[in-house]
Amino acid sequence: MMKEAADDSEICCPSRLVLDRIGDKWSVLIVLNLGDGPKRFSELRGVLHHVTPKVLTYTLRGMERDGLLTRTVFAEVPPRVEYELTPLGHSLRPVMEPITTWAEEHVDEVLSLRKAHDTRSADEFAG
Repeated sequence: MMKEAADDSEICCPSRLVLDRIGDKWSVLIVLNLGDGPKRFSELRGVLHHVTPKVLTYTLRGMERDGLLTRTVFAEVPPRVEYELTPLGHSLRPVMEPITTWAEEHVDEVLSLRKAHDTRSADEFAG
């Protein structure tokens, strides 16, 4: 008897576990923005215009848990918190920078093709 293929949720694939973190939209941008040194939460929010505080907090906690960044709380009034890439987090930069460059170079083409596809799909649906 042939065994059914396991559902994705049942498969514990090490590369997928890591790719889920580094493939996250905000994680990539956080790694790139922390490349020049530590930043405070408000500084990250300033450059990541569309991220909500809740999502940014969730992403930063996940990245800290995965060892990609450190969170340092300074005993000041008011408390100051900084986020900084770990050596593991810095090792992602050489991988992410070319992908970011490619995205910036091809964004207009991708958006144009996306629009053409959506127009075709709408025409096919209507027709």
